Amino acid sequence: MAENKVQYTEDNIRSLDWKEHIRMRPGMYIGKLGDGTSSDDGIYVLVKEVVDNSIDEFVMGNGKRISVKINDDVVQVRDFGRGIPLGKVKDVVSKMNTGGKYDSRAFKKSVGLNGVGTKAVNALSSEFLVESIREGELKKVSFTRGEVVDDLPLESSSQENGTRIIFKPDKEIFKNFKFRDTYLEKMFWNYCYLNRNLTIEFNGSKFISKNGLKDLLESNMDGSPLYPIVHIEGDDIEVAFTHSRGYGEDYSSFVNGQHTTQGGTHQSAFREAIAKVIKDFFNKYDPVDIRQGIVAAVSIKVIEPVFESQTKTKLGSTEIEPNGKSVRGFVMDFLKEKLDNFLHKNPNVVQQMEFKIKQSEKERKELSGIRKLARERAKKVSLHNKKLRDCKIHFSDFKNERREETSIFITEGDSASGSITKCRDVKTQAVFSLRGKPLNCFGLTKKVVYENEEFNLIQAALNIEEDMESLRYNKIIIATDADVDGMHIRLLLLTFFLRFFPDLVKKNHVFILQTPLFRVRNKKETRYCYNEEERKDAINNLGKNPEITRFKGLGEISPDEFKYFIGDDIRLEPVLMSKSKSIEEILIFYMGKNTPERQGFIIDNLKVEEDYFLEDTEQNG
Repeated sequence: MAENKVQYTEDNIRSLDWKEHIRMRPGMYIGKLGDGTSSDDGIYVLVKEVVDNSIDEFVMGNGKRISVKINDDVVQVRDFGRGIPLGKVKDVVSKMNTGGKYDSRAFKKSVGLNGVGTKAVNALSSEFLVESIREGELKKVSFTRGEVVDDLPLESSSQENGTRIIFKPDKEIFKNFKFRDTYLEKMFWNYCYLNRNLTIEFNGSKFISKNGLKDLLESNMDGSPLYPIVHIEGDDIEVAFTHSRGYGEDYSSFVNGQHTTQGGTHQSAFREAIAKVIKDFFNKYDPVDIRQGIVAAVSIKVIEPVFESQTKTKLGSTEIEPNGKSVRGFVMDFLKEKLDNFLHKNPNVVQQMEFKIKQSEKERKELSGIRKLARERAKKVSLHNKKLRDCKIHFSDFKNERREETSIFITEGDSASGSITKCRDVKTQAVFSLRGKPLNCFGLTKKVVYENEEFNLIQAALNIEEDMESLRYNKIIIATDADVDGMHIRLLLLTFFLRFFPDLVKKNHVFILQTPLFRVRNKKETRYCYNEEERKDAINNLGKNPEITRFKGLGEISPDEFKYFIGDDIRLEPVLMSKSKSIEEILIFYMGKNTPERQGFIIDNLKVEEDYFLEDTEQNG
């Protein structure tokens, strides 16, 4: 049989220049693209890559202030360090593997060692301007998508020394993106916690920390700590921890000032070491009980760190420096000495710590039998009712390139779940169908929730019965109708997550699916509108008398249409925690006794009718 052979000649060989390769394979340089709904989306990585250079200047003792402004999707970062050497300004932002950090004498423990960061920002920006001011002279170069537009001659300047970079993410690459201040502010706070006395100004707000990781825990903790925060420092390491009244483990880890959101060898070493030191001190207790409810932060500095990706979210280094002590041994030795000394000198902290550990041990033993029964029940129900339509790839598959794309839609009713199931990506999208309204678990114990069939099945589906280490999906998407019942179900689910698995929200795993309220179409074009403003705009653009359909629920949207709302153009709203209120205060307001204040909030924000208040009052007392 004759075979069609593809010709393979010199014409098939291509050499891409630096900017072409970055634009063709942006994921290699900045991770996922995203639209700004997740803290690790590409637009935030662009900001971070630029600010990282300014941080390195501060670490080297040059410039104590960084100014960041973001308006109309245009980002401006100005530092007051030494400024880029004027003869190399263009090369530093447009020539790959060019930078000052290859000289380890100048940047011994820097994050950006590969000379890639600002080049990626340049190539992925529709507008990019770099200015360097040194000793009364200014050099300015502008680009469009990595191509030089203006390479201006030196001019005199009375400005302070430093570097200014202005860029606009390219909308050809980052579609429908939106910067969210919550994520940016967290990034800037982390920079300040790790670099004491650095001031970052962002759109009129100032960020500065005097006490490092101690300030981080005090700011990020939900509620009060059970005992004063333990804050210990040494050469190239800083740790802070306490216990909370909540469940699970909450860690923030950093390497050379980089927030390693996925942990790595240093975080694993810290988890192991802190449990071992405390266990050895008491000469009893299981590590799982010691770590239950712990809130901790650890920061280390490593020479030539190795990360598992260009975005540096997980440390892969096993050694603190080339051919030196292991990261595990370094962290273990530090805590063995410093933490053990601290515990011997602070009996009040020891007493409160042991009380918490005993509570956790008691609850674990009480729940062990219930958990076993719950798992068996979940398996039986899932087999018969098919409440979970699973996907093929899971978030726990660390070697799979698409693990970040994994999601589960939690829907109300069979109609909506059926539509999503028929048009989903079976590799990365799972569907879980609720039956009726979930239990209001505010004020209930974990024992009661384990015995509740619906929540038991959700825990089994997410694989979080014990902890979050084996979470099956990166995004948990609540997909309910935009009516009062849908809003109520949404609140009940959020209450469950915030009460028993707050890390799902804190770690940016929970989202709300935005679906269109209207379909506006004529014979040539169809537009889906998510609000009244989009509806009016569609009517004006589609001419006279277009057909207008109001979707009353997700079940009314056919699978053929639903595929547009859960594919590349999916609109998600992240569930974000406010720093102004604790989880307990939030849950009391929304799910506690029905107060006039809550009724007023519902009237103002959800626009529900009066008869719903009567129903809500009866349900919640």
